[in-house]
Amino acid sequence: MAEPGWSLGEQDTVIDALARAVAAYPDKTVLDFSGETYSYAEIDLITTRFAHALAALGVSAGDTVVSMLDNNVQAIVTWLAVNKLCAVSVPLNTALRGGFLRHQISDAGANLAICEADYLERINAISGDLPDLKTVLVRGGDESTKKSGLSIMPLSDHSGEDETPIEIKPRPADLAALIYTSGTTGPSKGCMLSYNYMCNLARQQLNAAPTTHDDIMWTPLPLFHLNALSTGFISTILMGGTISYSPRFSVSGFWPAIEKSGATAISILGAMGNLLANADDNDAMLRCKGQIHTVRGNPFSEEMKNTWRTRFGAKQVGSNGYGLTEAAVVTTIAAGEYTAPGSSGKISPQFDVRIVDDEDVEVSVGQSGEIIIRPLQPNIMFQGYWKRPEATMKIMRNMWLHSGDIGRFDEDGFFYFVDRKKDYLRRRGENISSFELEQTFLEHPAIENVAIHAVPSEIIEDDVKLTAILKPGQSVDEKELCLWAAERVPYYAVPRYIEFREEFPTNPQGRVLKYQLREEGVTDSTWDMEKSDVKLTKR
Repeated sequence: MAEPGWSLGEQDTVIDALARAVAAYPDKTVLDFSGETYSYAEIDLITTRFAHALAALGVSAGDTVVSMLDNNVQAIVTWLAVNKLCAVSVPLNTALRGGFLRHQISDAGANLAICEADYLERINAISGDLPDLKTVLVRGGDESTKKSGLSIMPLSDHSGEDETPIEIKPRPADLAALIYTSGTTGPSKGCMLSYNYMCNLARQQLNAAPTTHDDIMWTPLPLFHLNALSTGFISTILMGGTISYSPRFSVSGFWPAIEKSGATAISILGAMGNLLANADDNDAMLRCKGQIHTVRGNPFSEEMKNTWRTRFGAKQVGSNGYGLTEAAVVTTIAAGEYTAPGSSGKISPQFDVRIVDDEDVEVSVGQSGEIIIRPLQPNIMFQGYWKRPEATMKIMRNMWLHSGDIGRFDEDGFFYFVDRKKDYLRRRGENISSFELEQTFLEHPAIENVAIHAVPSEIIEDDVKLTAILKPGQSVDEKELCLWAAERVPYYAVPRYIEFREEFPTNPQGRVLKYQLREEGVTDSTWDMEKSDVKLTKR
């Protein structure tokens, strides 16, 4: 393997990429929201107008702006308008509520938030604990009945009219966005991402799963996720293509949506791909066979890839790669190149990746250890954790980013993800903070102690299990606790499994041995929500 070396690489911003695309394809459709379409030129003008309106409200370069928006054009417009002002976009998961929501809004320090009317009450409920937040622009609904100490105004009154181009533009190294992590060892942290980081992630995706000017990309992934923003929108405008966003994922509605949009490529999660691969035939699916040539997403098993190729006619299936928000994609494989089964490709030429032991000593080929990373180009890794220099230095020990994950390389240089060293969970495409979830359950009057941990799912990724100890003399049944949680945590974080115990397995320091709880998994004493009459809905 050649010794890695430093190089400048390509440097870009989403604002410059959009300007190039507008110049080349002004009248071409760039965005399609279930039939509501926008051309490149229209999006450029709409975002410029809104940028001027935000500036009139006091937003300036370096300011953070929080958004809590569904998959609609305003989510894209808000992001681009904020970035046109060289301000920092902070898109929040729309399932956040209570302490989860309070922490991220407060931590971001934004004076202005933009949200759907359906989410306003959640913000109002915690407004007393948000000292920096002053103004909320509300999309839709009747905000006049909402009472709080905030200045609440209709978003429609602030779409703007000034179409004067904004002369000052962000630089590739500037801070573009805060994307919050799962907070596995403490409260969730804001990853500071530069403009070039986001553009580079899009370029990496185009190398692994190419699309062209003629393609229509379709995705149901939410626009508060880096996937839908970067590998979705930015990769589309880099090629001058079209992207169609769905408001949500539905197995039954998938093929009709593909047929209606004319999509030739899709970006989904591996769990979605698995559900679709195992679904029954329908007329729209049969009519669309061969229409989709590229399927982006992870993780895809070899069996699932073959199903998509043979049953649906796709050619490029799955994006073999390993990465994390702090470092984008660090192992990958170019489209059409051989990938060892079960691997996540080889080291990206833009990164140096090593496998080390607990003393940061590199282990031998074939041995497992912690994955550590450093960039070989500027502005392709995160810039640190927002307001957390100590946490940044901790993860950057010895000037290498320590992923907290375990992996290995084989003799041919293929990388294999082995396990998660740090204690976090991933369920239905969402990272879940065990710390924040545990703190929520400790607020229940009957709970003495809790441990949140993963249990393998039948589909892909994890299911969440709560193991709890009750206070002496207190009682609560599993169903009651499940419904209590559903009112306080995001829907995807409600534990599927609940088990009450007298005590936890611990080490000599009293730390709960979660690996032992994970190994024990579902026991005879475990309650399963999916085998109960509890039915949760997304909200």
